Amino acid sequence: MKLYFAPGACSLSDHIALHEAGLAFEHEKVDLKARKTEHGEDFLTINPKGYVPALTLDSGETITENVAILDWIAHQDGALKPAGAMGHTHLLEALAYISTEIHKAFKPFFAGASDDEKAKARETIVKRMTWLAETMKGDYLFGDTVSAADCYLFVMLLWAEKTESRHRPTLSLSEIE
Repeated sequence: MKLYFAPGACSLSDHIALHEAGLAFEHEKVDLKARKTEHGEDFLTINPKGYVPALTLDSGETITENVAILDWIAHQDGALKPAGAMGHTHLLEALAYISTEIHKAFKPFFAGASDDEKAKARETIVKRMTWLAETMKGDYLFGDTVSAADCYLFVMLLWAEKTESRHRPTLSLSEIE
């Protein structure tokens, strides 16, 4: 299978999860502005949405959207999702929260927003990450082992750290505890 990614993008979470699951895969960098893969292929033929991640399975089927890919990976290695009858539901709940409430909140930092918009985004991100930190059940979101949601959260924490060094007002990881 092949993971299409862009450096620094949320596709890093899929890369981490694939490694955690012990799955063999190739990866190919995508230039999101040119919509070309590093081998010159038109990325829109792989993912017509034009953004990463995209995971092409050995069957030839392509999965897009970070939550869907992480969910698929978690199904390949049950250790990447919480145990129990509600484990899958709780994984989806965490992935959706990270995607819709945290990931989207970073947009002002990547879209040239005003300082006021960045300050509001910072407050939102801190609030949402604080809630996650307070609900953790161990070293990871669901206990003592990494889940697919932890892979996604890790990337969001990297973004928080990056925005701290590039923008003011920004996030401080020390605030998210």
